[in-house]
Amino acid sequence: MARRKPPQVHGFLLIDKPAGITSQGLVGQLRKKFNERQVGHAGTLDPDATGLMLIGVGRATRLLTFLVGMDKTYEGELTFGARTDTLDAAGKVIETFDMPDFVPTDVESCITTNLTGDIMQIPPMVSAIRVEGKRLHQLAREGIEIERTPRAVTISRFDVTPTSDPRTWSFAIDCSSGTYIRSLADDLGRLMGGGAYLKTLRRTRVGPFSISSATDVEHALLSNPLDAVAHMSRVEVDDSTKARVLHGSVLDRADLFAGDGPWAVCDLAGELLAIYEPHRESTVKPAVVIAENSP
Repeated sequence: MARRKPPQVHGFLLIDKPAGITSQGLVGQLRKKFNERQVGHAGTLDPDATGLMLIGVGRATRLLTFLVGMDKTYEGELTFGARTDTLDAAGKVIETFDMPDFVPTDVESCITTNLTGDIMQIPPMVSAIRVEGKRLHQLAREGIEIERTPRAVTISRFDVTPTSDPRTWSFAIDCSSGTYIRSLADDLGRLMGGGAYLKTLRRTRVGPFSISSATDVEHALLSNPLDAVAHMSRVEVDDSTKARVLHGSVLDRADLFAGDGPWAVCDLAGELLAIYEPHRESTVKPAVVIAENSP
């Protein structure tokens, strides 16, 4: 079997995903644009959702593991008075409710009491979680519904605002990674005495990265892989230590690696070599080596 060609193009991207395309479809467009097979992302968005996606190209894909668990911000709209089989506007209406027009304080009080802070959330059947080798959304398409284990998530902000349509409310949510916004909409509808579904969704922030810095695929320009880990403490090493880093060596912590880590290790020219993490009491080890001549 022929050995796969190593990646030739490397960098980091913030992309504003449009509606109507899957996250993997977006990756496919970027593969064509940069003529590079090794492209990945740090968290999917549903086809109908829009907003920020963090993209790694070439060796920068090795950095995505450090980005997937970051808190996120979402904005969008939810509609009271109905439930759908997918908990969003793409699904089939399965139940309708005669619900009164709510005043903001009623909805806000319900959210504050039940849907903020640390909560337990049941993943929807349309999620990508694997159970015995099959994703839940695959089972859902087959008409199969199974019991799901609740997961702990944190909702640090859940603001709602009425719109000109008394059934539709806009929202802004800050939440931990792994939160299902469609489930929050469904839960809120139930708690308000009926049902609700997610109408629109847009991701505007992932950790320190903002949608204001994102572009579409057409105008995408690769940035330095170091930009992906700019939030980490940066450590510069001399040439002799650089050689050890490129071989994945465990290093003495000494005074070079201050704080808790992980650390972005660069050479004196500012090239990102590796990400190091605490090892034993007085040493650090590479979580990943990404420099060009890494083993």
